Amino acid sequence: MSLAHDHTFPAARPRLRTQRIADLREAVLHEWEHRVRASVRGAEQLLPPILINTMPAFFDHLAEALSPGNPRQNAASNSNVPAVHGNERARMTSYGPEQVIQEYQIFRDCFAEAALAAGLPLRRGDWAILHASIDIAVRESIREFTAMHESFQRRIAAGLSHDMRNPLSVILVSAQLLQRRARLEPEKITELTQRIVDYGKRLDTMIEELLDTLSYHRGQHLPLALTQFDLLPLAQSVCDQVNLQHPGKCRVAGAAVTGWWCENSLRRALENLLGNAVKYGDEGAIDVLLEHEHDRVRVSVHNSGPCIAEEQMMRIFDYLRRDNHAPAPGWGIGLPYVQNVAESHGGSVAVDSAPASGTSFILDLPVDCRPFVTPGA
Repeated sequence: MSLAHDHTFPAARPRLRTQRIADLREAVLHEWEHRVRASVRGAEQLLPPILINTMPAFFDHLAEALSPGNPRQNAASNSNVPAVHGNERARMTSYGPEQVIQEYQIFRDCFAEAALAAGLPLRRGDWAILHASIDIAVRESIREFTAMHESFQRRIAAGLSHDMRNPLSVILVSAQLLQRRARLEPEKITELTQRIVDYGKRLDTMIEELLDTLSYHRGQHLPLALTQFDLLPLAQSVCDQVNLQHPGKCRVAGAAVTGWWCENSLRRALENLLGNAVKYGDEGAIDVLLEHEHDRVRVSVHNSGPCIAEEQMMRIFDYLRRDNHAPAPGWGIGLPYVQNVAESHGGSVAVDSAPASGTSFILDLPVDCRPFVTPGA
């Protein structure tokens, strides 16, 4: 009996060490969450599933790397878990790079202290694996975190420059009409000059938004300035803008609906939807309908003409999606922005398109979006 025990002990010992490392999991993650909330700026308000993120998988990979005979070299090898961590931190938190690095440093301390408390000393090789795991994870997380923010900034810049074409077009058309002032009534001249002033101010506002947003480090959340206003005059104003270039093209129906929204972002969302309706519809009218029920407002923009192919429906809101076979190919910027506006308000945007009925984009929003908007977002 004694001989048998002595014979199996060397083989059982690595398995015992592996199990003891695995047993540290919950203690390490619990202490890590506690310290991160206490010391990492922006972490205290995160919901547990968002905060804990990929750290359980990172622990498991580290445990494998520390287990004798396991081929994993460190917690970051053969895995994109650190990159996913950085991506999610960019998209779902207010973190900067410093906070991402701090999380991994805290993890290293928690793991080392838990091992010591459990009577599981870390040898020189273990420390080398632990340090390599943290160092590589930090590099990969920050690389993805930075790439995600740069991508976001490019999207915002591209979206704003795309939307700037709408007021610029109004200014150009108004200026061209003023060139024929001999045939214009004085009242019309006053109206056109006022349009140039108004839309010039809107361009200036967009440039300010661009500068603010490029310095705004909150993932893909849009910065919303919430005010109380009636959505019907806003929709009519955007339609009037379309009708200036395409007389009688756009019609608005529905009741007045007063609520809490961000006026600038909703205006730009409607401009994009109407611009798409002009671009992809036929010669028929564009109808905008406002409906109010159950404390929500639905704004539908409908055009007749070719419907959206079924295979395009699932990716129509993808950023930079270009339909090169469409009658007027675009850069794929406007619709993702519309979706972002809707979701930032706690709402959604959907599309309905069929040969018999035409195409409708439906913007569905809470009448009072304040409970659904993160303060400062």
